[in-house]
Amino acid sequence: MPGGSWLQRPGSGRSEQPAGPSPRVAFSIYDAGMHTGACALLLATILFAVHPALGAQISGRVVGVSDGDTMTVLDTAKVQHKVRLAGIDAPEKAQAFGERSKQNLSALVFGKDVRADCYKRDRYGRDVCRVWVTPLDCPTCGLTLDVALAQLTVGLAWHYKRFENEQTPEERGRYSFAEDEARARHIGL
Repeated sequence: MPGGSWLQRPGSGRSEQPAGPSPRVAFSIYDAGMHTGACALLLATILFAVHPALGAQISGRVVGVSDGDTMTVLDTAKVQHKVRLAGIDAPEKAQAFGERSKQNLSALVFGKDVRADCYKRDRYGRDVCRVWVTPLDCPTCGLTLDVALAQLTVGLAWHYKRFENEQTPEERGRYSFAEDEARARHIGL
């Protein structure tokens, strides 16, 4: 009996099709359901373990600064993360104030421990995060200085209005105020 889809009734000499799915088919459907569930669980685990931008936190040391809003963080597992500061946009290195913006960000974070609260990835694969560092003037304060807000305060970045809906109303107000104050004092950009 090829495939076992027909049953032979003992002593009758004839075969008949079973009333429901054969045990082999039922097992295959069950097995497929278990396989799909296991794959979904594995995928979710991988995404949240490897993809910190999905609401995770990166703690580590800044080992590189690309420009005024992008840095590389080496986490405790020795994995490098390209991190884009959320809520701001800084000039590129070749633009006016680009090098000053990069230098200021370097002074704030390079070689220092940071905590990055990430919530998405941008189109370049960078984790978009709020980054916290210990203030230079308060070594016992812990990771309490919002790095993006610090860049705005000294006039070396713009509040990224295009993505302000991703900020809390309080954060949006602080960032907008810091940019307006820097502009009113004629510092930076």
